[in-house]
Order: sequence, then C-alpha cells, then structure tokens
Amino acid sequence: MTEMLLIGLGASLGAALRWILTLTWKKWGRSGWPIATLFINLTGSFLIGWMSNIAMTDSLRLFLTTGLLGGYTTFSTFNTELLAMLDEGKTARWWGYMLISVLGGLGFAWLGMCV
Repeated sequence: MTEMLLIGLGASLGAALRWILTLTWKKWGRSGWPIATLFINLTGSFLIGWMSNIAMTDSLRLFLTTGLLGGYTTFSTFNTELLAMLDEGKTARWWGYMLISVLGGLGFAWLGMCV
C-alpha cells in the first residue's frame, strides 16, 4: 500500500510539473512545434536513465521514476500531437517530431545512464 501511495504522489507531482511547463511554453513559445512535450519527454528520458545508475532505496526509486517521471513524461500527448500533424497534412513536421522524439528519447536515456 505504501508503494502505491508513493507512486501516486509522485505521479501527481510529475503531472502538475508537466502542466506548468506546458502552460509556460504556450505563453511564450510560438514555433508551431510541440516543443513543451518534446522537452518534457527528452528531459524525462534523461532523468530516468540517470537515476537507473544511482543507488537509492526501492521506495525512492518508485516515487521518482515510476511516479514523478512517469507522470511528468507523456506518451499519449506525443501520439495525439503526431496524429494532429498528419490530419493537418504536415508530413515533414510529423517525421521530424517523431524521429527527434524517439531517437532523442533513446539518446537522452543513454546519456543519463552514462553520467
């Protein structure tokens, strides 16, 4: 039960942080790209990779990786944004965003593991 509460608390905090960053980007960013989601998913990938090599208790790992960073990163938003790009006929943007997100996510997770 404690583990479930730790994950739930972490996920709530991660989702709130994602929401704040997304609102902040929408206020100042005007590129047409979903930069906030890209930033969130790349930094989340890096942090999960980085934390995989850090000694910590199982409870703290569940709170930080499964909870906080699981709530922070957002695969569903990424997919919704990709579908919207296809619907709008923005094929080149779709390819760019998809490749940067997937390859960048892998790269950032690897980088985090190497730090």
